[in-house]
Amino acid sequence: MQVEVIKTDALGDRSYVVHDGEVALVVDPQRDIDRVEALVAERRLRITHVAETHLHNDYVTGGAELARRHGATYLVAEGEGVRFDHRPVRPGERLDVGGLSVRAVATPGHTEHHVSYLVEDGAEQAVFSGGSLLYGSVGRTDLVDPDKTAELTRAQYRSARELTEQARPEAALYPTHGFGSFCSSGPAAETDISTVGEQREHNHALTEHDEERFVEQLIANLTDYPAYYAHMAPLNKDGPGVPELTVPEPVDAATLRERIIAGEWVVDLRNRVAFANKHLAGTVSFEYGDGKHFTTFLGWTVPWGEPLTLVGPGGEVRAAIRDLARIGIDRPDVAVGDPASGLASDHPRSSFPSVGWEEVADEFARGNPPTVLDVRRAEEFKSQHVEGAIHIPLHELLSRMDELEHGRRLWVHCGSGYRSAVAASLLESDGHSVVHINGDYSEAENAGVPVT
Repeated sequence: MQVEVIKTDALGDRSYVVHDGEVALVVDPQRDIDRVEALVAERRLRITHVAETHLHNDYVTGGAELARRHGATYLVAEGEGVRFDHRPVRPGERLDVGGLSVRAVATPGHTEHHVSYLVEDGAEQAVFSGGSLLYGSVGRTDLVDPDKTAELTRAQYRSARELTEQARPEAALYPTHGFGSFCSSGPAAETDISTVGEQREHNHALTEHDEERFVEQLIANLTDYPAYYAHMAPLNKDGPGVPELTVPEPVDAATLRERIIAGEWVVDLRNRVAFANKHLAGTVSFEYGDGKHFTTFLGWTVPWGEPLTLVGPGGEVRAAIRDLARIGIDRPDVAVGDPASGLASDHPRSSFPSVGWEEVADEFARGNPPTVLDVRRAEEFKSQHVEGAIHIPLHELLSRMDELEHGRRLWVHCGSGYRSAVAASLLESDGHSVVHINGDYSEAENAGVPVT
């Protein structure tokens, strides 16, 4: 048995191709299935089965289209209510995939009908646990229905234990979530690989022997999750097709200008400091960079379904189109070029200061405390924050703009400078005077900024 890992770091997820050297099973494929197809072509594999562990809440699946294109059997848990051709899989069922034996194990909790897959090749075992047992934690249990959270948390606790009882300690564990995904109920473990035996020793769901205490602790630690999650399961029930990943014909300068003036979402993908130094007035900063934060925070901030135009260098535009397709944002318009100079030359440019924590500390030292706006999430603010800071999480900023008075300069920060750049650009477009604090929050206290 060989397992190929396809990482989607931008969403904190993984897909898997498990095979015997000739025949392959694909588990939880992301929507851009060309990555899977390139891998199986390189390995000269034949896909006979595609399997979903659950109806995903954080990305759009590529499973239906991948199965269709390869004539593969598409395994989806019985009871999911999907509206496309598939093979309903029941807990306990065993299937042959080439020389491999695959057994479905009921693991409800992350979703009501969640299944994991125990794959065997002789004495060798591998467990594909989806959003059930993760490295160090389990999948969150509040995405299906708030009224079912307690019930699903109890199910998650029992599922984790049942799964580890059915697999040997040396079985390799391959979860889909838990690498930064908000589908995890706790922080990602600092490991890239694990076994069932290691999780028995270190995973909270397995080391906590009081079920009710586990339920209370998990629920108490659940935090906000991206707003676009609400749209993923409905899309996945329909079996979405393959996305269009080519860069469309760019809009012209006049059209771009009209969209900005109309207040549409025109997103600048350049480095956040470059944006602060000079940008098309009325545009919003979502730095693409390495893609680590882009998809999640754009999907969490931009209201679902509103027109979107991406602006920036061609390579970043192309990458952003792929990333957005994974969460169901298809075919955004684009304007390729440098927004600071070569695009919409008759549209006004704007700028605002981008500073480090030392400059913030200087303001406090001069006895002129700045008005600091913290746009981190609630749990981050609660842990520690700048003395006297206003707190509005980025994902709530659009609906709470009226809480911030105009005429007073806002010094905006987050954990790294990424979210604060988004927030500063939104505030500037709303007429606020802003300073973008571009630095890790961990540096604030050492720089001399008073914290509490």
